[in-house]
Amino acid sequence: MGQRYTRIFAALDGASTQKAVAERAVALAADDHASLVFGHVVDSVPYEASGVDFEALCVEGKKRIEADLADVLAEARANAGIPSVELLVRAGRITDTLEHQLIEPTQPDLVICGERGLSNIKYAFVGSVSTFLIRSMRCDVLVVKQD
Repeated sequence: MGQRYTRIFAALDGASTQKAVAERAVALAADDHASLVFGHVVDSVPYEASGVDFEALCVEGKKRIEADLADVLAEARANAGIPSVELLVRAGRITDTLEHQLIEPTQPDLVICGERGLSNIKYAFVGSVSTFLIRSMRCDVLVVKQD
């Protein structure tokens, strides 16, 4: 039978693996009857000097994910085997915000993230998010590989 997860956190990065991460999270949550939390961090670093409205950025980010993953989120919310589905969006420095504002309060027993392909230069520096999660989380971490 193996271990059953009760709370699954899926880190959405807006990149090409995002949909695969979300689909895997929904499948695992349904199999284990686990509650599911999707989390996304709007990187604050490019905006720190500009006095931008981070709350508005988070609202915008949430709308974008709801649109990009509409079918996956609808499937999760309609699945009787998944007790709850949340989508949380916060602004901040990626690894710090992910750990302290999203994952720690959720207390998951599984974290799912995508492997960032380094072909996209804009995202190259963030390739360390999966490495950071593997090293710092006290629960299982599943890294979804790119096709």
